[in-house]
Order: sequence, then structure tokens, then C-alpha cells
Amino acid sequence: MDAPKFDKSKLPSRHVSEGPARAPHRSYFYAMGMTEAEIHQPFVGVATCWNEAAPCNISLNRQAQAVKLGVKQGLGSPREFTTITVTDGIAMGHEGMRSSLVSREAIADTVELTMRGHCYDAIVGLAGCDKSLPGMMMAMVRLNTPSVFIYGGSILPGRIDGRDVTVQDVFEAVGQHQAGNLSTCELEKLEAVACPSAGACGGQFTANTMACVSEAIGLALFNSSGAPAPYESRDQFCVASGLAVMKLIEKNIRARDIVTRESLINAARVVACTGGSTNAGLHLPAIAHEAGIDFHLDDVCDIFRETPYFVDLKPGGQYVAKDLYEAGGVPVVLRELRKAGLIHDDCMTASGKTIGEELDVITREADGKVIHSVENPISTTGGVVGLKGNLAPDGAIVKIAGMSGNELQFTGPARVFECEEDAFAAVQERSYREGEVLVIRNEGPAGGPGMREMLATTAALSGQGMGKKVALITDGRFSGATRGFCVGHVGPEAAHCGPIALLKDGDMITLNALSGEISVDLTEEELEARKADWTGPRETIYASGALWKYAQLVGRTKFGATTHPGAKDEKHVYADL
Repeated sequence: MDAPKFDKSKLPSRHVSEGPARAPHRSYFYAMGMTEAEIHQPFVGVATCWNEAAPCNISLNRQAQAVKLGVKQGLGSPREFTTITVTDGIAMGHEGMRSSLVSREAIADTVELTMRGHCYDAIVGLAGCDKSLPGMMMAMVRLNTPSVFIYGGSILPGRIDGRDVTVQDVFEAVGQHQAGNLSTCELEKLEAVACPSAGACGGQFTANTMACVSEAIGLALFNSSGAPAPYESRDQFCVASGLAVMKLIEKNIRARDIVTRESLINAARVVACTGGSTNAGLHLPAIAHEAGIDFHLDDVCDIFRETPYFVDLKPGGQYVAKDLYEAGGVPVVLRELRKAGLIHDDCMTASGKTIGEELDVITREADGKVIHSVENPISTTGGVVGLKGNLAPDGAIVKIAGMSGNELQFTGPARVFECEEDAFAAVQERSYREGEVLVIRNEGPAGGPGMREMLATTAALSGQGMGKKVALITDGRFSGATRGFCVGHVGPEAAHCGPIALLKDGDMITLNALSGEISVDLTEEELEARKADWTGPRETIYASGALWKYAQLVGRTKFGATTHPGAKDEKHVYADL
């Protein structure tokens, strides 16, 4: 095969590697052991979120070495760098969770700064935990270089008493322990086996949801997200991704050639049909924002509503990411969606081929167990749906995978809490009543600050056997592992005097996932009167530092809770400088 030809006069790395004026710059590259030939090849940033914070990130460093082999095979010069990750499972249920969503912006920003500062021509990005996946993809679209994304892979399921378990079971076991239904010894046995390997949480929680998105949106090679983190076969996908990015440079296929409105629709379809995380309703608009595409929570929810749910994954279903991989993975899911005419198959992918061209070579059929046929779905509506009404004019979102019948509607009196800690304490003390709608406010992006997830609270409710006997709404977020009638992203948030800020104990709230309603039994005049009496946002302890800065900059939840104007206002594209 002929070697690819690269014209560095049109690539960003010319600014640090070409011509007599760059002799000082080249001296640094020689200091790192690069050869003259390597200095004059395209520079490919190999960005990882490797750290020792949690199992989801621990294997990324090893996988990056395989990516670098692929880049070198394609006659590129890989330049590895790392960025931060805040891992939700470790950050859950305490002040650390405020850092989680903020880390998405920090990841995108630091990848951008590294690429800009060192003039890299393309990027292969590896990520393992919830916010690192969208953060890395946002950076790719923002920079608009040739880009390939790689998921670090899921964790293997734990086993106890002959059944598979995940970290979700441990969170729920805390509630069972508090209720006196599980001994301390049994809890300790479960926690010791639930997470047996490297990799991200195994259910269709946020990490695996966004991993599926990476394939459906086109930034990842087909089936690259499926193999669990410990599988050595992941290295083959990493080598292939390194080779793929060199082909993208050669063909000048960039991130925004791949991420289009149509590919975002494809991604939302996959979230819906797999019963994915509600957090996708935040991350897809944020990725669209980086491309200057109008694609907001309303758009995402419309797609969720009209897409069948046919992949049976935890937490609403039975299976984990490893099972989906063994059933054929995202390509088989996309193939089912195409049968129903629900996929734009002319969208470009990181392989340099369209979705349709990739699907044409997929022959596996749905197994009817993990992946049901699209003609015989688990339900005709997606596993995640949007709600809107006088309590959430900007919309809200709820995961309904695993719910049915009367579980999809709930009316009850409000029980208002000013923060997650107050709600969690009430759950621990069982000082709430069956039939109530628990309201947790002041947890939005600005008001939190940081838009925390509420898994500790929702899992405790489920563990107490009350997950279906109360509902919960918040201007914060829920983990992809949350189940029950738990409505998140209620907007506008309390800090911006959204209606959630005006609720009082006893107000009757109606939630209806069938009709898409979220309302409170108050007239417009009553809401306006309460607004006139509102004394302003709740004061937080964050008066300086990164969380303060985020609170000043962050935009509305329905637009992805982003912190800069986005591609619509940009005056240059990095890759063209």
C-alpha cells in the first residue's frame, strides 16, 4: 500500500516543526528522542483521562500505548498527554459531586489548550468515566480537527449468590441496610465483589450510554466501545483508531464533518432504545453547542418519545455492557433502528465510511434477549422521556426504562428540601411519607453549584422498598443508575427563580410520563405572587475557586449547561490557523 502523503504546510504543527525559525522548537523534540522524520510528520495528540481515582480510568494509559502504535503505523507522530477526571461513583453523595459536571468543561478546556499550545494536527481521545466521555468529544468538535474517540471499556459484572451485580446494587444495599433488611456482614460481602475489574460501571449508566453515543454519532469506530476494559482485544481497536485518525488527516475529514444534526439524532435514538442515562439530555446539546448546531433538550426529548425501547440493560432491565457486546453491540442496535427507518445512514464516521456503509457489512441479528427486535420492543416509547409544564417551562427529563402502567403517572403533595443532604437525611430517618413528591432544589448548575447527581438518595429509597411509592424531582441530575419516578434537569433552576424555587410543602404536583406533563396545581397568578416574594438564590459556601467561576459562567440546562458562547460566535477554527 502506498504511504499516505501529508502536506504539513496546511497543518497546525507546521508552526512548531517547519522552517529555520522553528529550530529552537525542534531542539525540544530531539530532546524527547524524536527523529528528524518524526518531527516532520503530522503530530497527533493522544489524550487520556488516565488516573488512579477509580477503575474506569485505570487502564487508559495502557490503551494509549496501543493507539500510539497505530498512529506510528500510519506515519504520524503521537504525542500523549493527560487531563483530569472526576469519577462519579467516588464523588457520589457528598460535596465532591459538585465537581463532576464542572469537570466536563475542564476536560474540554484543557484538551483544547494542550492542542492549541502545541499545535497538534489531530486527536485520538480516550475516556472512561461519565463526564470525561462528553468532555473529550466536546473538545474534538470545538477544535474541529480529524478526531477519533475511544471508550476505555466497561467493568466486568460482579457475582454473588449466583447473580450478576453492579455498583448500583451496592448503593441500593445501603438503603436495605438502613431499613434493617441487610446485615453489615452481607453489605461488606457485596461491596467486596461488586466491582471485580478495571472499567466503567457496567449498567447502561452514563459512561456506557455515552460510549454508545460515541459510535452512533460517528466519532468512534464501530464496536470499539463494547469490549470490557480487561479484554486484550481492546488494544486492537486502539491500534485501529490510531491508524484511522491518520486516514482522516489524509482525507481532511474533521470532527464537524462527522458531528451533524443528523448524527446527533442517531445518537439520541441509541440513548432512547437502550434505556440510557438522562445525562445524555445534557451532554448531547453540549456537544451540539460546540458545533454551532441548535439541538436542545426539547429536540432530544422529542426523539426519545418517538423511539422504541428494545435493549434490555440495567438499571431498568437485566443485562450489563458485557452482555450487549456479546450480543453484537451498538452495530446490531443501529441495524435494528435502520430496519425501522430511524437512522440517518449517510452520516460520516471515523472510519471514513458512512453509517450505512458500515451497517451494510453487519450480519448479526438481534438475539431477542439483550437486544430485542425493533418490531417487538420492550416498549414503543424510549427508555428516557421529556416532561414539560408550568413546573418546568424549560423542560425536565425522566428515565422510565423498566417502568410500566400506573408507574408512569404520579400525583402527590410536595415535600420540599433545600439541598440533597436534607433529603438524604429524611430518607435515612424515614421521615417522609408514601405518596409524596420529594423536591430537591438549589442543586442546578449555577445554584448548586455543579448540578449534583442524586444516586445516594434515590438508591436509598429503592433499597427501602419505596422507589415506586414516592416520586422525586430536582433541578439537579440523576445518575444513569437511578430508577423509579425520578425527574431531573427541572428548568429553569431554583437559582434562576424557576417555578421549582417557589414550591411549598403540600403543593400538589402531577407527573405523567405518558403525556409528558410536569405541573403544579397553582395558577399563573399564584406563581407570580410567590415570585414577587422570592428573596433570591440560596447562598452557597463557594465564593471563590473553580466552582464559583463555573456558577458565574454556566448557561441553562436545556442548552447543555455550557460555559462559553460556542461555535456560533467563533471567529476562527483552530485547525485552520
